[in-house]
Amino acid sequence: MSIITFTNWIATAPSWIQGLPEWLQTLCYQFWQTFIYQDRWHFFVDGLKITFIVTLGALALGIIIGIIIAVIRVSYDNSIEKKIPLVIRILNSFCKLYLTIIRGTPMMVQLLIMGFVIMVPKTDGGMIVCGIVTLGINSGAYVAEIARSGIMSVSRGQTEAGRSLGLNYFQTMRLIIIPQAVKNILPALGNEMITLLKDTSLVSVIALRDVTKQAQNIVSKTYQAYIPYISLAVIYLIIVIVLTKLLGIFERRLRKSDHR
Repeated sequence: MSIITFTNWIATAPSWIQGLPEWLQTLCYQFWQTFIYQDRWHFFVDGLKITFIVTLGALALGIIIGIIIAVIRVSYDNSIEKKIPLVIRILNSFCKLYLTIIRGTPMMVQLLIMGFVIMVPKTDGGMIVCGIVTLGINSGAYVAEIARSGIMSVSRGQTEAGRSLGLNYFQTMRLIIIPQAVKNILPALGNEMITLLKDTSLVSVIALRDVTKQAQNIVSKTYQAYIPYISLAVIYLIIVIVLTKLLGIFERRLRKSDHR
């Protein structure tokens, strides 16, 4: 039996709980049902593992996609006054279509299409992959603009220096321009990771058991939504505050290294 009535619980509760006002007793009962009874705190721990896996996987995929698209679009822009190769024209058109579709449709809709139309995962591992791929593709559209601005912030003299050393265009981008651009966009990528972390709450629509889905599972067992959902909000808030603090420390170290 997954539910113990409030009356039965309070009868066996410690005396200090019995002496509390009724509304506090109710909160204690809901907290007990949410975290203590049947070790339900494991639900949140297991959900957080999935949340972090999806966040990091999607961020890595998004960075790869974003940098590739950014290089293609910058290559097109740099060739605008010259004869543009056909392959660059085709790739640039594909990238513009990709950016238009991904940035113009809600992430939840993308998850529903990927989870129930394209991939249709039937295992936990498959759903994790589905979540990573969908969020990674979505993130790639935004990382592409971040990376593009980072590449454009690097002086043209750096490109000319690479070409004077005998490097071709893509070697110059890979060895000289992109490493400098990545340093410039790292703070923005950190903010993208925070956004992705919060967006993982949407993967519950494909039944992926992240921390949000686990909170919903607890509500379905206890029929009490207050403590599970408030706890969920607090969990996300604490993680975001910690990540924001770490990003601030990282940015200050980057600024110090620039002045050396």
